[in-house]
Amino acid sequence: MKRVLPALVLICVTALTATACSDPTAGDGGSGADSGAPVDPTARLDGVKLTMWTAQNTVNAPRQVIDAFEQATGATVDTQAIPDLYEQNVPTKLASGDRPDLMFWQPSVSTLPFVQPRQNLLTLDGEPWVGKLGDTERSLGVVDGKRYAAIVTSPAMLGVYYNKDVFRKAGITEDRFPRNYAELLKLGHTVKDRTGAAAFYESGGDKWPLQWQMQVQLTDLDQRWWAGLNTNKEKWTDPVVVKAITTYKDQLLGAGLAQKNYRTGTFTGSADALWNGEAGMVLNVTSFQTQLQAKHSTAEIDRKIGWFPVSRSDATGMYSPDQTNGVVAFRTGDEKRQKAARQFLAFWLGTDYAQYIKAMKIPSVQPGVPSPDGLPGTSLAQLKALPTANGVFQAKAVVAPDTHLYLADMIYGKKTPAQVAQAIQDQFAQVAKAQGTPGF
Repeated sequence: MKRVLPALVLICVTALTATACSDPTAGDGGSGADSGAPVDPTARLDGVKLTMWTAQNTVNAPRQVIDAFEQATGATVDTQAIPDLYEQNVPTKLASGDRPDLMFWQPSVSTLPFVQPRQNLLTLDGEPWVGKLGDTERSLGVVDGKRYAAIVTSPAMLGVYYNKDVFRKAGITEDRFPRNYAELLKLGHTVKDRTGAAAFYESGGDKWPLQWQMQVQLTDLDQRWWAGLNTNKEKWTDPVVVKAITTYKDQLLGAGLAQKNYRTGTFTGSADALWNGEAGMVLNVTSFQTQLQAKHSTAEIDRKIGWFPVSRSDATGMYSPDQTNGVVAFRTGDEKRQKAARQFLAFWLGTDYAQYIKAMKIPSVQPGVPSPDGLPGTSLAQLKALPTANGVFQAKAVVAPDTHLYLADMIYGKKTPAQVAQAIQDQFAQVAKAQGTPGF
């Protein structure tokens, strides 16, 4: 999951707010296409054309459900790939007045506000598929008590991918898997000392994966701390955050637990290094597994790669929402298309859902719909860990600052841990203020 919040996004947030406020139809009321009257997922829609925005890397993700929906209803759904960086360019297009009918968008409290959901999106409370979602999935897509996103895939899981051959060589069995972050670092020394492989592969070249080692160490912060952060009463400069950054710098990187080229390592390089046994572990989200599945069969992955969850104090996993998890529907002013957009979501998460996840080879977000056969063991382990997982800060903070950029500055010798924390806090407060967050 890549997150970018440059200064341009601040401009987009302001522009979107102004555009919405000048629209006499904007707001919570008005649209008969909002939730309430149930829709028939397979009702005929001959002649209706819907537009759906996707990121460049997800343009084919809805292909199966679109084909099935078009065949069942006679509608047409046209996908349009928005150039990268997605989270930056979508607000820019919306601020110019352009609107799709549907769009992939990260269903988190830190990212949904970028598209001004109250003014721009249809509310989806009471849709028949809402009650079918798992508990974690149902918690996503909601802002200020209202649902604005349908959850079509499970959030990514953050955890440790490990090479089974390296662990076997190091004498590490499942009963010795770490039960907290301190034990994870200790296990890293075991891997390094006994095998000669790097304990961890870090991707300083791509930067965005740098956030995860810090994230894992913040799971001790309870919801009261996050609530304080979101009202400007707690800060990213608090000692507990600075300590997490310092631990990453000194006890992992400084202790030689990463590969030698960690400053220039890449995301794709991490998958190759783990597969080849050059690194024992990679801490990353589910997109890492997607890389493996693109190159190797389920049987090959099961023989070579395992996965386990870990947090600061226990072995609980972490979930991380991304833009492939949620689909939002826009207020376009066209009642027929708005109703058709709701029908498409009802079809996706109802009539077609079992076929969709089978085609995509992904876990189910609905406990009542079994996940397809043939998923790798790593995927099944993540599915098992999801119900008790903690959310990463993108799911808890009202703004998701670019921690990875400042951590990259640190590994390149440009910032101290305290300076990293201050940069994170400065950006967090700036964006929160631009969004009109109370307390900022």
